[in-house]
This record gives sequence, structure tokens and C-alpha cells, in this order.
Amino acid sequence: MVSVAIMGHGVVGSGVAEIITTHKNKLFASVGEEIYIKHILDLRDFDDSPLKDRFTKSFDDIINDIDVRIVVEVMGGLNPAYDYVKRCLLAGKSVVTSNKELVAAHGAELLSIAKDNNTNFLFEASVGGGIPIIRPINQCLVANNVSEIAGILNGTTNFILTKMINEGMDFDTALKLAQDLGYAERNPEADVEGHDACRKICILASLAYGKHIYPDAVHTEGITKITLDDVKYASIWGGVIKLIGKVKRLDNKKLDIVVAPMLVPSKSQLANIDDVFNGIMVRGDSTGDVVFYGKGAGKLPTASAVVADVVDCVKHLKNRKYLFWTDSDNSSVIDYKDSVTAMYIRANASDTAFAYNKAKELFKDIHILENPDAKQGEIAFVCEALAYSEILKNIDALNDCDIVVESAIRIGDL
Repeated sequence: MVSVAIMGHGVVGSGVAEIITTHKNKLFASVGEEIYIKHILDLRDFDDSPLKDRFTKSFDDIINDIDVRIVVEVMGGLNPAYDYVKRCLLAGKSVVTSNKELVAAHGAELLSIAKDNNTNFLFEASVGGGIPIIRPINQCLVANNVSEIAGILNGTTNFILTKMINEGMDFDTALKLAQDLGYAERNPEADVEGHDACRKICILASLAYGKHIYPDAVHTEGITKITLDDVKYASIWGGVIKLIGKVKRLDNKKLDIVVAPMLVPSKSQLANIDDVFNGIMVRGDSTGDVVFYGKGAGKLPTASAVVADVVDCVKHLKNRKYLFWTDSDNSSVIDYKDSVTAMYIRANASDTAFAYNKAKELFKDIHILENPDAKQGEIAFVCEALAYSEILKNIDALNDCDIVVESAIRIGDL
């Protein structure tokens, strides 16, 4: 019998307890031992739970129990999760977490502690929820040189954009619906401003390229400025707008990493991933493009990934599983202004002919997007790939000519 403790009994934590309890025989068949929940840490009372005798309000009950070999952290946030996880690893207990904020902020340190103490620190559920992605990159695609990872990494924003695209809802209405359905928090900032997707692409980049990439090194934009006009022009161009987290390894080994809305061509496998579903594309030199698709959140999908890591820990109690990257100073990440991208631009001008001529003068090669329902004075075009710093300079030049740029969105080469 292997004793585990669960820290947190919210949506995911209760799902982990449920799966371990209801799938007891299936898990035994997989590992040859019973996985027994000995402690559940939560400040609340759960008197109606069949596991009510396992609950504790004291972390000491877990850290001081030598029988507990594996600890599941599903509290979220950094405090007290970081301190508790670190102490568990130092005490020789393996840790499984779904906490993307924790892994993005302290992954390198915690992996190093796990290595030094011959324990495991696993976090499959931190990126794709129920979508397997950490293990495939670390094991199944290990023979590939990964040149690029790009994905729809946040179900809330994907749901909002899907409603805007398919049903013509404006952003505020779609956000309210997402909140009513429980897909978005009351304070949705982490989702709609791109912070959640940023943490996830940092974890994937760290894993794929072996050095910790911290979120503060990643230029991050959200979807709050996307309008139905932009959705219409994306359709005219031949695609849809998605919030994309993307990292690309350049020829000089530097990393071009960004989180931002992008126009995705309809032929892309990512273009047709809708609602709360996530999709992650990994571009390898041997496999080509491999796409992982599924629900990126939710009680049982996320809990399923957590329990899979628990099983992996049980199988590797004596022989540590190799999952590791080193710390870094973010020097491998290029300045986002040096990134090269094509761009969609929408603007307003009193003289549209002059505005288009000025755009051609600045951007050289542009493709005009013709919208029969365009508002008076509205122009829209796509420019060829330029350094982002050059695009920003040209946008300033347009504004200086009273050509007011309302929207500028990257074109995703996906």
C-alpha cells in the first residue's frame, strides 16, 4: 500500500479523491499496490464526505507522517503551495501538482530539489488539464528537435472568441456568458489578459529547450481589445482569431516566445478548435506537426492527469523519473520587438485613398481587405512579415498622419 496526501479539496482536489476511490481496482492493476488516501488538507469541513475521517487542517500531519510517500498539491497559487511543496520534496516525498503558477515561477528550483532528494516532481495537469502534453514531449517526442510549440492554451478565452466568431456576440456579452456558465472567474484577468496562457507556454518552453523560462520574459497580450470588426476582417482574410501561446527556436538558438491574439488560417488544425477546448501543436524535425486536443480544464479531466502522475510516482518510488530543466536568467529569450511577424491592421481615416497609399509607402507590400460592410473611413490590410519594432514605428507614423490605428493583430504561421 502506498499512502498519499492531497492538499486542497476544491474542484480538482475532490476529483482526485473521487478517481482514486472509485477507480481503486483499475489503479491497483496498473501499479500492483493499493493507492491509499491518508490525509486531505483543507481549512473547510466536509462532514458529508465519505473520506471525512481523513481531513486535516494542519500541514504538519502530512510533513511529519513518514508513511506518506506522495503528496498531491491542488491548492493553487504560490502561498502556501510553494513552501509546502518545497518542504515535502526536501523531506523525501514526491509531489504531483496541477498548479501552473507554481511550476512557471519555481519549476527549476523544485525540480532541482527533487533530483537532489531522489524524489519526483510531476505536473502533467499544469498545462493541458486532461490533455497529455508534458509526458509526450518528455518521452514520446524525445527523438525530435522541437522547433516550435504553439497552442490554444486557455479554454475561457477560446470560448469567448468562439462565441464572437460563430454567434456575433461582442466581447463583454461573451465574457458574461462564460462567467454564468462557470468557465470564467468573477475576476477573469488571468484568462482574458493572457497570464494563464503565458504560464503554460513558459512550462512547455522550459521542458522543450531545457532552461527555465520565466513569465516576466514573455510579452503577453490578452483578448480584451478584440472587436467584432476584427472577427469580420479575419474571416475576409481567410481565418479566425485565437489567443495563441507560441515559442519558436531560432537559428541562433534563441527563443522567440509570445502570448497574443493571432489570425489563424482556416487550414490550420488550430483554427477549428472551439469552445472550451484546447489544442497544442508541437513541431518536430522527425514527426512534423503533432497536435494534442481536448478539454484543458474541468474537474475530472484535470484530476485524471493528476492521478496519472500519482501512478507514475508509485512506479518510480525507487528509481527517480527523469524530468528536468535548469535555471536561467532568461537571456535565451529575444526582445519581443525583434520578433518577425506579419500583421493585420485596421484603422480609421478621413481620406481612405491617402491612408492606403501611406500604408503602402510604410509597409511596402500590403494586402487590402475589402469589407462591403466597412464603416465610413475604415481601412484594413495585412502586411508582410517585418520586425515588430518596425511595425510599431510604422503604426506611429500612420497615427501621426491622422490615420488612427484601431487594431493590430499578429498573423500566426500555424
